[in-house]
Amino acid sequence: MPTERPTAPRPITVRAITAEDHGAYLATLPSASFLQTPGWAEVKPEWRSESLGWFDADGTLCGAALVLHRSLPRLNRTLAYLPEGPAIDWYDDNLGDWLAPMVAHLKSQGAFAVRIGPPVAVNRWSAAQVKEGIADADVRLLRQIAPAERCATGARVLAQLAELGWRHQGVEGGFAAGQPEFVFQIPLVDAEGDRRSEDDVLKGMNQLWRRNIKKAAKEGVEVTLGSRADLAAFHELYRHTAERDHFTPRPASYFETMHDALTAEDPERFKLWLARHDGDLVAATIAIQVGEHAWYSYGASSTEKREVRGSNAVQWAMIRDALAHGATVYDLRGITETLDAEDSHVGLIQFKVGTGGEAVQYAGEWDLPVNRALYKAFDLYMKRRG
Repeated sequence: MPTERPTAPRPITVRAITAEDHGAYLATLPSASFLQTPGWAEVKPEWRSESLGWFDADGTLCGAALVLHRSLPRLNRTLAYLPEGPAIDWYDDNLGDWLAPMVAHLKSQGAFAVRIGPPVAVNRWSAAQVKEGIADADVRLLRQIAPAERCATGARVLAQLAELGWRHQGVEGGFAAGQPEFVFQIPLVDAEGDRRSEDDVLKGMNQLWRRNIKKAAKEGVEVTLGSRADLAAFHELYRHTAERDHFTPRPASYFETMHDALTAEDPERFKLWLARHDGDLVAATIAIQVGEHAWYSYGASSTEKREVRGSNAVQWAMIRDALAHGATVYDLRGITETLDAEDSHVGLIQFKVGTGGEAVQYAGEWDLPVNRALYKAFDLYMKRRG
């Protein structure tokens, strides 16, 4: 999450930097998205990548970004994509000073459009509000509920982006946003900024979650950290989960590359968690932490032995580990905006809501067309792809 700091002296310039300088700058921040780490470029080899740096008038590095370039078919022009980035001062009231030199640089690199994902919260809803919304037949979408908190910084960012000509990318119409706009998170600090204890977090969960965690322990579920060699077992369970839940699984090589790229930057960044019952793997997850932000990234569970509650046990182990390693937020990643009790996605939302956290709406993804004709052509191409 962005933190307030002095605005960099003008003018701000942008140029390519080394992966080493990029990583060193991110290490000075409380956190940044793992999608903005230089190592993430290795996880996405189908995209051409570059690291960018923002420099103030004194030549001091004051911002950074990972840019992924996707080429148009048969043309040497690209969509320049900054997933959950860039890492700049989003508190600044003159975002154009930061974004304009970035766009100019990317245009010089052949970009026909730029897509960013400001890591800025816009609205927050409590777990109780989400639960009540699901129970209310008149509520179909999260945005129909007045948020518990409207974030001033987020509102300013949205207004500035619109004024600067950026276009918000929703999941309907245009080409769909790549990263979730709505997520579910467990704050690991209280309103005063004091760290919560394990007991505090556990008490915030609903009765079913607490009961399932206790049941897993009583049934003898053991949760351990896995090694790179255990990714094969994870992937086998993940493929089983994909078949059961009707989604297309990623290949085993994807997770091996993710492990290698992220642990090369920080041995504690990528963790594989395994929950076993009597020797049987019943749940497995991948957690990522950058600075003070911890994410539940991927998960898998067995159809057999669901009654031993391995999924709850492994989540609780990850939450405790995030607390122990100084995280201020545990992020369960994306949820859909729907609260329709008949929607197939509501079960996942209810699972996450049981943790007692909060639903958070981020700024979402925004496009700036640099070449409007090519941007329109790419939009049509993505629509045909479905």
